[in-house]
Amino acid sequence: MPIDPDFQTKRQVVGEHNGHKVWGPVEAPTNLGIHGTTTSVDWDVCIGDGVCIDVCPVSLYDWADSPGHPLSERKSDPAREQDCIQCLACEMQCPAVAIKITPH
Repeated sequence: MPIDPDFQTKRQVVGEHNGHKVWGPVEAPTNLGIHGTTTSVDWDVCIGDGVCIDVCPVSLYDWADSPGHPLSERKSDPAREQDCIQCLACEMQCPAVAIKITPH
């Protein structure tokens, strides 16, 4: 399933990772939540192919390890989400539909 576009009204912030919010539930290693608010990556949907890292013109994504997750051992992390220029390249090209850009 793709990222829920309404996750901010359906989920609660349960923590922080690398300066961005993490929206629960989180039960590692299988449920890792949604990382970020304006640039959001659903780590439970992310397959770790890295296309978002490749297409982002402002390099806001980093790799993060996710050992034991059934889809991938690494996830795309919106480490610099405040740098997002909202070009939507990552959202449009993510094959897993794991990314949601929310206008700020």
